Amino acid sequence: MTNITLAPSIKEHYPEFKMGYAIYHNIVVEKSPQMVRGRFQFYQETMMMDLEETDLISFSAVSEWRSIFKKFGADPARYRPSSESLLRRLKKGSTIPLVHSAVDINNLLSLQYKIPLGIYDLDQIEGDITIDIGDKNTFYAGLNGREVSFTNKIHSIDQKGAFGSPIVDSKRTAVTENTTNAIQLFYLQPSLPLSECKKLVDASAEMFHQIHGGQVESGVSI
Repeated sequence: MTNITLAPSIKEHYPEFKMGYAIYHNIVVEKSPQMVRGRFQFYQETMMMDLEETDLISFSAVSEWRSIFKKFGADPARYRPSSESLLRRLKKGSTIPLVHSAVDINNLLSLQYKIPLGIYDLDQIEGDITIDIGDKNTFYAGLNGREVSFTNKIHSIDQKGAFGSPIVDSKRTAVTENTTNAIQLFYLQPSLPLSECKKLVDASAEMFHQIHGGQVESGVSI
């Protein structure tokens, strides 16, 4: 099993920091089934209506993740948590496009819990994973088509280097319809009790598993 650990740079500044994970083997990634597409569309439409009268900062998860970015030295107005970016898109009246079952479920869960989630092709990851704070030498080619710097920003790293973050993920580990093994990382609210974190991760992993088949193992790293 791939181990997920928190670097001292994280725990020293945020002792209550937690990372959820779900590891999937022998899954089938494809166009989302109608049930998922319908649920995703309905949830987006519902959120759009709710967000007309709601300030994003009123969501505790959004507010907490903005404060985490600030604590580590990143400007949350310039580098937004991916969950907040999704919510802002809906608030502006734009829908989130469907990609494939893995990304669609990941986005749905991120909207539901208001936290950043990453989904990665496990076969493109080498060795164990560490969650750390980057410096001027930490960067990668992001899914947004840009080279992203992670100075003072949270990111995930394997033996090859940085590959994921609560902002934008890398091209190197992107999940495609050819992916058969994957790992999902949950950037949990540090204030959420461990028991609630485990429930959130387990429920999310079970939902993903029901759509994609295969085997799943989930947990929380502290």
